Amino acid sequence: MKVARDEPAPGSLAALAARHGERYRWRVLMTVMIGSIASVMSSTIVNVAVPDLMRHFAIGQERAQWVAAGFMAAMTLSMLPTPWLLARYGYRHTYVGAVTLLMAGGIAGGLAQHYPLVLAMRVAEGLAAGVLQVIPSIIILRAFDQGERGRAMGIFGFGVVLAPAVGPSIGGVLVEYFGWRSIFFFVVPFALWALWLARRYLPESAPGGGAPGGRSEALDALGLTLATVGVLGLLNGLVHLHDASRVSAAALLGTGVLALALFVWHESRTPKPLLNLHLFRSRPFAMGGVVAFTYGMGLFGSTYLVPVFMQTALHFPPSQAGAALMPAGLVLALTIPLGGRLADRVAPHALVAAGLALLAVSFALMTTVGPGTLLWVLMLWAVVGRIGLGFVLPSLTLGAMPGLGADAVPQAASAISFLRQLGGAAGVSLVGIFLEWRLRMRAATGAAELSAYADTFWLVAALSALATLAALRMRPLPPRATVAP
Repeated sequence: MKVARDEPAPGSLAALAARHGERYRWRVLMTVMIGSIASVMSSTIVNVAVPDLMRHFAIGQERAQWVAAGFMAAMTLSMLPTPWLLARYGYRHTYVGAVTLLMAGGIAGGLAQHYPLVLAMRVAEGLAAGVLQVIPSIIILRAFDQGERGRAMGIFGFGVVLAPAVGPSIGGVLVEYFGWRSIFFFVVPFALWALWLARRYLPESAPGGGAPGGRSEALDALGLTLATVGVLGLLNGLVHLHDASRVSAAALLGTGVLALALFVWHESRTPKPLLNLHLFRSRPFAMGGVVAFTYGMGLFGSTYLVPVFMQTALHFPPSQAGAALMPAGLVLALTIPLGGRLADRVAPHALVAAGLALLAVSFALMTTVGPGTLLWVLMLWAVVGRIGLGFVLPSLTLGAMPGLGADAVPQAASAISFLRQLGGAAGVSLVGIFLEWRLRMRAATGAAELSAYADTFWLVAALSALATLAALRMRPLPPRATVAP
């Protein structure tokens, strides 16, 4: 059947909007929210099950932490080729493929009988999650008018932030009553809902509005390969630092550093890079990148650390460990809109620095927690950090943008997200390895296990403090020529 010249192509955004009416754009928002919430839940809900995984598979802390670090690494890497996937296959097929992979990883991980398969499925889930995290901001910009985008992004951000707030609590109940396998199956109903919504509401078109595949550029396969080798080399090298012989660790770390150096060299010369390095000529953006990476290390490292600390050092059952984190997550969800309003009145770099300072104070206060500490005190210290985080999240990208041309802003926002996730992957691995080292050292000296966790909280507090210093240097410079994309 031929389509009239003035009629939108079937499956396009315009055709779906005409079919479903005025409220269509909000249905698109709900669709991408469900997939992203499912992916965020997958990234946080497993942390409560780490002690159970250690007991079930008889593995140590340094191996168990890879269920979180592997997910984060895969999620980080899959963000890079997502624009290419969208141009090649379109919104609907890319989104459906990512949700299907997320669901398959959850089912296979829940049925796995061996730890390597569990880890492989976490990596598969991470690959899907990275794609699902990039799609929403792009499709919201296409579906909403200029005056509605802020509201839409606010609603979307509230839902995505609320997911990790309730994730540990739900995960704690599931682990305590149904075992660790139940947390993998938890993603299935969300995935099925997202697939049904995608079939009805997501357009088949590519980001530019045309048919997918027609004018897509070749994927920067060499850049993606170098980034993969670099990230995995560094993370595996950190794990092998505990080996009796440091040869493997040195080889892996050296390979990772070399691969990342080659990645930087390649990206600076290729015409269609995965990561536009020219953006870093702007000091506010460069400092914003440092902040994103460093604060990602502290944030995601602590998200892994706190549930493990509460169960292994304070001997909380999983349900209580998850419930103790819920108030902090709810406070974060409520603080983000306030932080967004403040960002319109206060210099973003000042808000970022203040938020990171609160985050560092929260981690420092965690070092005072012991078996005799009241639960509400621990919850209060966690709330302090999440208030700070609520100031950071809306302001970080804004604070990094001064000096960039309008065409560079979408690439810059993607780069900030990539660096935050990369820092998170490194942070989870670093915290797990540092904790294992301190546990061994404290055991050798006869000191309490609690001291090893205190040392690790001091580490993430120091990372947040370093990010605060970088945030202060995000202050905009005097007007000058903008940075080209």
